[in-house]
Amino acid sequence: ENNISVNDLILPIFVTEGKNKIEEIKTMPGIYRYSIDKINNIVNKASKVKIPLVAIFPNTPKSKKDIFGSEALNENNLVCRAIRKIKKNNPEIGVMADVALDPYTSHGHDGIINKKQVLNDETIKILSKQAIIQAEMGCDVIAPSDMMDGRVGIIRKSLDKNNHKDVQILSYSAKYASSFYGPFRNAIGSKQKSKINKKTYQMNYRNSEEAIREVALDIKEGADFVMIKPGLPYLDIIKSVKDNFKIPVFVYQVSGEYSMIKNGIKTGILDNESIIESLISFKRSGASAIVTYFALDIAKKI
Repeated sequence: ENNISVNDLILPIFVTEGKNKIEEIKTMPGIYRYSIDKINNIVNKASKVKIPLVAIFPNTPKSKKDIFGSEALNENNLVCRAIRKIKKNNPEIGVMADVALDPYTSHGHDGIINKKQVLNDETIKILSKQAIIQAEMGCDVIAPSDMMDGRVGIIRKSLDKNNHKDVQILSYSAKYASSFYGPFRNAIGSKQKSKINKKTYQMNYRNSEEAIREVALDIKEGADFVMIKPGLPYLDIIKSVKDNFKIPVFVYQVSGEYSMIKNGIKTGILDNESIIESLISFKRSGASAIVTYFALDIAKKI
């Protein structure tokens, strides 16, 4: 009834400053950070097995972070340089980049903070500028992952106004305040240092009907497709969104899920078939595509 093809896969790639760097992420065995001069090592592999889309995530140096996330608007930041490099050397592959401030803020949150509160509207103004810069670099898919209200509409209008009508928006519409993000936050160095919890703007994991409202709003504002994150704990949300809307639904098999399965295989508790089983569960629930750190392994296998 259900199957996985290479067309279902999106490969996340971590980039870091420096030269000649390929460094393994301790909390994510088998996953690496690449300096820009080495990024084509992994992009070439993705292209060879026909993976259609890669997602770029930066490990921004602490020296370039501030309370406003100013580095997000730097045309020569890690993400922008990675996009240009990939589009020059591998124009056949699609590139997706997150629109959010957490990789660039010193406090590790997705927006501007004032008096222990994340400012929604002030953050959106910066996100729309960030989206335009990424589009100008050659990004194919803009992915707002910040969970600020109203940002999809503002970004869509900004893209259209600046002659980027063909750039698509993948909205993280139902992104839950989850405990499964830990290894990723270590990978990009965005572990929060402030006492403000991301639960003030990410979704409560006790809620399901809220996901329908969030998705409906993002579609109305111009999202081309929507993301559910994390994956395995939220199969019911994937199915509910798919049943309620005629729009492609993407799912992110997040770092915590990856690390648990990877460590389970390493210790012999699980076997390699568990990877395929987890991905099939997403397809069975209604997912159109899957962001997964297993993308290369699975693409080779199938």
